[in-house]
Amino acid sequence: MTTALADRARAARQRRTPAQGLILTLGGGALAAFAMLPATAQARGAPETFADLAAKVKPAVVSVAVERKSGPDDRRNPRDFRNPFPKGSPYHDFFRRFFDGPGEDSPSRPQRRFRAVGSGFVVDPAGFIVTNHHVVDRATRVEVIFDGGKRLDAKVVGRDAKTDLALLKVESDKPLSHVGWGDSDKIRVGDWIMAVGNPFGLNSTVTAGIVSARGRSLGSAALVDFLQVDAPINKGNSGGPTFSMDGKVIGVNTAIYSPSGGSVGLGFAIPSNTAQRVIAQLKQGGKISRGWLGVQIQNVSDDIAKAVGLDKPRGALVAAVMPDSPAAQAGVKTSDVIVRWDDKAVKDVRDLVRKVAFTKAGRSVPVIVWRQGDRKTLTVQVAESGTQQASASVDPAPEDKGELGLSVAPLDDELRRRFGLNRSAEGVVILEVRPDSPAAEKNLRPGDLVTQVNGNKVTTAAAMKAHVDEARRDGRDAVLLRILRREHPIFVAVKIG
Repeated sequence: MTTALADRARAARQRRTPAQGLILTLGGGALAAFAMLPATAQARGAPETFADLAAKVKPAVVSVAVERKSGPDDRRNPRDFRNPFPKGSPYHDFFRRFFDGPGEDSPSRPQRRFRAVGSGFVVDPAGFIVTNHHVVDRATRVEVIFDGGKRLDAKVVGRDAKTDLALLKVESDKPLSHVGWGDSDKIRVGDWIMAVGNPFGLNSTVTAGIVSARGRSLGSAALVDFLQVDAPINKGNSGGPTFSMDGKVIGVNTAIYSPSGGSVGLGFAIPSNTAQRVIAQLKQGGKISRGWLGVQIQNVSDDIAKAVGLDKPRGALVAAVMPDSPAAQAGVKTSDVIVRWDDKAVKDVRDLVRKVAFTKAGRSVPVIVWRQGDRKTLTVQVAESGTQQASASVDPAPEDKGELGLSVAPLDDELRRRFGLNRSAEGVVILEVRPDSPAAEKNLRPGDLVTQVNGNKVTTAAAMKAHVDEARRDGRDAVLLRILRREHPIFVAVKIG
């Protein structure tokens, strides 16, 4: 077939004019080759139009107008909108009135109610609407505006600040147009998506683009692995949906990265699989409860992975176990590395935080830990952390790294007073760190209390040396020290000199 196509193209070139050559070559060669691609590859090409999809989903996308009482810190525009037109422009007053209401010098300005606007979407024909927590936070009144202009008052069923999600409810005399959830785990980087929302108060605005990245972390939002999208979204799009090409919601738009306040092509959406779990809980009771393990953890660095014998940095290293916690009752120990939770691999600290938080309280979950070179399976009965306590389910411990080149001494009353150590503390305290040593480079310091070496408790310098020597004989490049610094446990991977 390839030879036949080549012969056909060669014959065409011999009889074409220069202007016709490009057309004939594309028609005879490139298009024929495209026709031989699998049907799935053709289906994933760039869509000719988003019009059918937009017409299908727009009736379920709403604007969310929120009134808040102004306060002493609310002198700025309530939606942080910066008027793009200079004073004197015929458009300046229009945009000021449309977005800001009365001007700063208006007699009605004092103690006015802010009218912020975001987006949302109907997920249940009975009138349940999803939006962002920050859209309705501190609201005194919430109004929902539909695509055709219909307005309904809404009540806030529940909010979750940790995932920035909220659920509203409106009363309607007939079922509302709604959209369904998609599977965000199946969406791929490069897949086409479409966003609908209310940027700058311009309702029913449709934009399109692709998923440009997955697994983005934003600040302290530990429970959300954001989708990054390049479909233009702006202020006012918050709470609106991102659709896959089959019309399913695969993300809730919640943030943008922008030095100017406008879209620069970096938007972030809460994945639908996260949002759907949170919204289901809010719908049932208006509150969120999350699983609790009861450990402090830190990420596994390259040095720590070598010290504990892992093939690569992965999992979450347990720096401390809280007394009487689910972890303690299951037998989790300090220096364990949690590598699997509920039959799923644990990538890092954030991954474990999410897995624990979204585990239903009361469940018995299989957990695999890496302990002194071996895998060990434990069973944890997850407890409830209480409402709005997601970040307390697993507390990341400070991270540090270090190497040998220090002198230590067993604790006594004088050293406890000197370094401010707790009377119940046990271990050997670092007295001196040799200048220009690996320990100094890694910021180990006098007053650090070494409590374990490779998972073994130490209370004397001799015991510490013995465990270091043992690691050297076993061919280890480093040892793992557990240190208390200002009563905070950290693990330090120490290269053996």
